[in-house]
Amino acid sequence: MANAIIVGMQWGDEGKGKIVDLICPAFDGVVRYQGGHNAGHTVRFADRHFSLHLIPSGILHPGMRCVLGNGMVVAPGAFFTELGRLEEAGVDPAGRLFVSNRAHALLPWHAELDQAREGARGPRAIGTTARGIGPAYEAKASRHGLRLGDLASDDLEALLAAQLERVRTELAGLGAPEPTPLAEVAGLCREWAERMAPFLTDTEVLLFEYLEEGRSLLFEGAQGALLDLDHGTYPYVTSSSSTAGGACTGSGVPPTAIDGAIGVLKAYTTRVGAGPFPTELHDATGEYLRKRGNEFGTTTGRPRRCGWLDTVVARHARRLNGTGALALTKLDVLDELDEVRVCTAYELDGREVAAPPADLAALERARPVYRTLPGWKRDTSGVLEFEALPAAARDYVAFIEEEVGCRVDLISTGPRREETQVRGGGLLEELLGERFAGVLEERG
Repeated sequence: MANAIIVGMQWGDEGKGKIVDLICPAFDGVVRYQGGHNAGHTVRFADRHFSLHLIPSGILHPGMRCVLGNGMVVAPGAFFTELGRLEEAGVDPAGRLFVSNRAHALLPWHAELDQAREGARGPRAIGTTARGIGPAYEAKASRHGLRLGDLASDDLEALLAAQLERVRTELAGLGAPEPTPLAEVAGLCREWAERMAPFLTDTEVLLFEYLEEGRSLLFEGAQGALLDLDHGTYPYVTSSSSTAGGACTGSGVPPTAIDGAIGVLKAYTTRVGAGPFPTELHDATGEYLRKRGNEFGTTTGRPRRCGWLDTVVARHARRLNGTGALALTKLDVLDELDEVRVCTAYELDGREVAAPPADLAALERARPVYRTLPGWKRDTSGVLEFEALPAAARDYVAFIEEEVGCRVDLISTGPRREETQVRGGGLLEELLGERFAGVLEERG
């Protein structure tokens, strides 16, 4: 059985949740390998609508095993809130939701630090979700973090005191209020320990056993490739490895167990927060994309910045992730446009470049080199066959395939699971084998 990774090819919000929801029935388990509740996945099918932040969207499928890997930072309070909403909606996670005891706990102090730092940066704020993700990863990297398995430790107060000393010093320097008292946080940790106990396990061993049994796994990250801590538009990035490489370190599964990567690419580009965005539109077209595409953050509700598709970014993401197939989302959002533009290169200091520069100042100076294609001016919502798309829409897809160097195996023509084209003959069918037919059935 094949094991695959789903990765975002832009700055996040590409629609990964929908794609995972669609294809995960062809796998035996879904593994989230990085990030925290700063991410959001929206899933729609029939008349149902779910917003998920920590728990993989595979939880919506009865019997599907879901794992939160060691590479995540988990806010237990947010986890229990999300779990409660799922249970209220009739989703039963019993016996199939597992959380790594090596994942780090996101504490109230981390959010307090995040908010104080963003406030102190003023106009140079990074645009974080202020949920505490960065400070939690910092605590992990500096070796004074608290892992979920430590919530029930006999040395809990001493472990917390090591963090509090650092947090208090920094908050004081920022002129922020005193941090939440240690006794209060310790009380929360003991409560969390009791409630987390049924879910905590050594997920590295669990996943190894799954692979030994011949079970197939789908790995999902949060955010997109351009928000990766190493390979994204630093420092306007997230605090973990959101590219395919993070799937191994964030789950404990070896690279030799991975059979392929599927990249999710929106038919235009969006970004949340600050940072360079060469194709951003500040005009009526940008506002049209925002409204028609409902481009508001699942987690924060913030309006997303919108612009034309950037294949310089997409090619960079393909190289980083080794993606062998694309899932193209929100094609229908472009239906009413007279023409569609695609950035194929950057003009930088009088020369044309085909890859994003690492230097932030250079990327901010870069200007998009556009190719203009005709719009199709026809409603494609819910169109399930590629040949049924208008010729100009098919040409747009073919142009993307040529520019990015990767075949489009899935095309989303609406927000619901059922509104997705599934194209055979590519990597997706090769990975799934006989289970490919099950994806078509799942789509309805």
